[in-house]
Amino acid sequence: MTMPSLDPRRHPMRPDLAAEYLRGQVTAERFVAGREMRIAEPVVDLRSRPSPDAGVETQALFGEIFIAYEDQEGWVWGQLKRDGYVGYMSANGLVVGESAATHKLTVPRSFVYPGLSMKLPIVCALSLGSELKVTKQHGDFVEVEHLGCLWAAHVAPLDQTASDFVSIAEMFLHVPYLWGGKSALGLDCSGLMQISLQAAGIAAPRDTDMQWAELGQEIALGDDLAGLQRGDLIFWKGHVGVMRDAHNLLHANGHHMMVVSEPLRQARDRISAKSHGPIIGAKRL
Repeated sequence: MTMPSLDPRRHPMRPDLAAEYLRGQVTAERFVAGREMRIAEPVVDLRSRPSPDAGVETQALFGEIFIAYEDQEGWVWGQLKRDGYVGYMSANGLVVGESAATHKLTVPRSFVYPGLSMKLPIVCALSLGSELKVTKQHGDFVEVEHLGCLWAAHVAPLDQTASDFVSIAEMFLHVPYLWGGKSALGLDCSGLMQISLQAAGIAAPRDTDMQWAELGQEIALGDDLAGLQRGDLIFWKGHVGVMRDAHNLLHANGHHMMVVSEPLRQARDRISAKSHGPIIGAKRL
């Protein structure tokens, strides 16, 4: 059906349907150009199948663009524009229309209010990286089109980036572990790396194997774990974390079921013995 180099996680292709841009590269019964839709809820799951009990592959945040190729029985099959991931989303979390976002959320989580007071009952809560169309500023608040009001200090223009992605990751300490998650409600190891790097203006793929293949340059790593520095990424097969300094690793993991900071040597010995095997390498951006 496909050329070996194409990955169904990032190429919209099925035997019956594929994206128009893949014509000539894959075999499918029909090809569709796709249409842009926007994520209209704080967090929307992207699933492996069109079913509420299907596994969550990743998540999309408010304002992100989803290229839809099929809309059937309440499920939309398509591809996230931000990182290219392919899967199924509930149609309830999507609206038709191109993005007109001007700003993004720069804190792990912030409340949306129906008016200019923090004493009002909240409308919803948004997560880091949500994309927003700010229409007006009212003192300490900004007004977001079709949504409500947010604390102005929690948003920034889309092109503004953080100077240190590790500082972004550190803001998520003690957030619960959630397979496929990438919000302040819960996230997994590669989700933590992706949203932190994106906040610093570094495009990052979603899954651990993609990050190992595509991010940074491999650096030598001996049994003594010497020579590491803040920002180095440490990889196991199916797991990733980031160094806070020469000795301590920050990572979302299923042992603690949260984001934790711990000595790399301690994490290495436990993970190698119980789950993902030995460290496969380290990358420096």
